[in-house]
Amino acid sequence: MGKVTGFLEFERTDRKYAPVEERLRDYHEFMIPLPEDILRQQAARCMNCGIPYCHTGCPVNNQIPDWNDLVYLDDWKTAAQNLHSTNNFPEFTGRVCPAPCEEACTLNLEDTPVTIKTIECAIADRAFAEGWLKPEPPARKTGRKVAVVGSGPAGLACAQQLARAGHEVHLFEKNAKAGGLLRYGIPDFKMEKHLIDRRVAQMEGEGVTFHYGAHVGVTIDAKALLDGHDAVVLAGGSEKPRDLPIPGRELDGIHFAMDFLPQQNRRNSQESFQAEPILATGKHVVVIGGGDTGSDCIGTSARQGAASIVQLEILPRPPEKADKLTTWPNWPLKLRTSSSHLEGATREFSVLTEKFTGENGKVTTLHCVRVDDKMKPVPGSGFELKAELVLLAMGFVHPVHEGMLAALGVTLDPRGNVKAGVDDYKTSIDKVFAAGDMRRGQSLVVWAIREGRQAARAVDEFLMGESALPR
Repeated sequence: MGKVTGFLEFERTDRKYAPVEERLRDYHEFMIPLPEDILRQQAARCMNCGIPYCHTGCPVNNQIPDWNDLVYLDDWKTAAQNLHSTNNFPEFTGRVCPAPCEEACTLNLEDTPVTIKTIECAIADRAFAEGWLKPEPPARKTGRKVAVVGSGPAGLACAQQLARAGHEVHLFEKNAKAGGLLRYGIPDFKMEKHLIDRRVAQMEGEGVTFHYGAHVGVTIDAKALLDGHDAVVLAGGSEKPRDLPIPGRELDGIHFAMDFLPQQNRRNSQESFQAEPILATGKHVVVIGGGDTGSDCIGTSARQGAASIVQLEILPRPPEKADKLTTWPNWPLKLRTSSSHLEGATREFSVLTEKFTGENGKVTTLHCVRVDDKMKPVPGSGFELKAELVLLAMGFVHPVHEGMLAALGVTLDPRGNVKAGVDDYKTSIDKVFAAGDMRRGQSLVVWAIREGRQAARAVDEFLMGESALPR
């Protein structure tokens, strides 16, 4: 390493947020980048461990010590080349990944991990700013034609890798623009959508053909798609939301998070939608579900001007700090407070919603009860919450079965996901592959990128007998 004692000389310093009162005025990103000299100091903190656990913490196996050292040595271009050798879209993960690499960092044993995510984001942004990232069209074409269904991170990564291998790639997206949940689920204040647009432009320069408004299994015949291509990759994500079938569920004002969040993203980009507007403006909002999607609902509701926001989680409140001796370098259970939580939400743990009630067909009240560690209601602990908008953010159970999957007749696993292996990514149907959340269930953007890349190699091997694509 260029700075062997860096971790002893420099304290951990990370990006800061713009003040709450300032960032709530719009939907722009509000993370303040670190100056270059501070970034180089932070990169110098990397210890180049004999066993770099950050590698195994990162699903795409980024070579983190290598590009940390290159940043410290002021060789940003080589750092960008190294970073992109394992991750197609580091500007996405540098913004929305929860950074399991930092949890696995050796310095995290003292709660001062290297600012890996921040450095990754800075490398990617600088690569674009300097003009280093250009289309990489293949030197030769294979004459093989591949369809990729779904333009989320798994589909985008798979399509880009296959195009660079020389295949004719057609990417089918049911929405008006590419990105999947990156575009329609993740709020703009966490990741602005011009980041997706510039990657789409790069991929078009590499030969990927994007088909928008192309809902396979609905507006496009799934079997005809299969007949017209040498291979098909199913990367449509896990979009069946977990419902809350309790009394009063039919009342107006109770919506799935993924009916609420995409509307605001479409408003921000001036994209029209047909559904009845769902707005938190002036309303008492209750978000059911304590994960990232629930956090996104909080931040969006705050920007829309909600009167109050309460987030409910059925699980107990996690500990403030992880027990490093029993969890490190694995992902730990600990209390995680997002930027949205800091914008004015009340968080309640160990709460079960028993029923909704309302007036004139509209929800007005949640009837809740406290639960113990075994999820059993605590006698006498019932209480009520005022609610004019309820957002269900309890995750997704599996991909949508109706339409494409039913038409193709692919075998599903016991959880309702498309059954496919992690070596060949093959489904039960000849020349049909599956990757991302559609195969593994709801997960992280970085896992989707990994699966897309690995599926691309599997498809390349299937078509050509061998592959030079990285796994």
